[in-house]
Amino acid sequence: MKEELKVYNNNPPPLDRNGRSHKGHLIKVSGEGELAVQPDSASVNLGIITEDKQLITAQQQNSAEATKVIDSLIALGIPKDHIQTFDYRIESEYDFDQGKQIFRGYKITHILKVIIDDLSIIGNVVDTAVQNGVNYVSNVQFTAKNKDLFYQQALVLAVNNATEKAKTIASTINVSLIPTPILIVEGGSTVQPVFNQSATFVKGIASTPLEPGQIKVRADVIADFKFTPSH
Repeated sequence: MKEELKVYNNNPPPLDRNGRSHKGHLIKVSGEGELAVQPDSASVNLGIITEDKQLITAQQQNSAEATKVIDSLIALGIPKDHIQTFDYRIESEYDFDQGKQIFRGYKITHILKVIIDDLSIIGNVVDTAVQNGVNYVSNVQFTAKNKDLFYQQALVLAVNNATEKAKTIASTINVSLIPTPILIVEGGSTVQPVFNQSATFVKGIASTPLEPGQIKVRADVIADFKFTPSH
């Protein structure tokens, strides 16, 4: 939902030579502000997928693998409260032969969401998890912890951008701009994810390079400015 901020000027609206206000003398512009931010946190989904014809066997194997993965991550220095179950599913698997459905077994999927504060170890986190039983990795995302502060900075840039546009328009049409906007409508923020990948990993692969890159934080506004004709 858009938030609307009305900015009022205590001075009365300008009057023309007949004492009438210039209600129609309005410039409406948009403003954009964008920052490139270095991420300082990441999250990744690590999945343990097991299959067996016996449900109990599949569950026991999955539970043992998940415990092994969690212990290995804690040994790397990941706090336990940064490791949480994101999804847990039990599915029946079937083959089809000449139109007949043949039961193949059960598939257990346990996905852990892991939050990583030290970006230098994210590749090691993935490799260690794979070596200890993870066979599915997805949704690797980098973010900044203080997104609100960066958004406020982008919002300042957006308002300044709108003001400069209004000044340019006023100068071009040869009118006098009242520099304080009478209305500002905040358009909201966007944060572009840096990295998002789903893949199946195999034990024994080379070290996984995961580069954080930069996050784009953007703010948009719509602003109304009054102006007076130049004489």
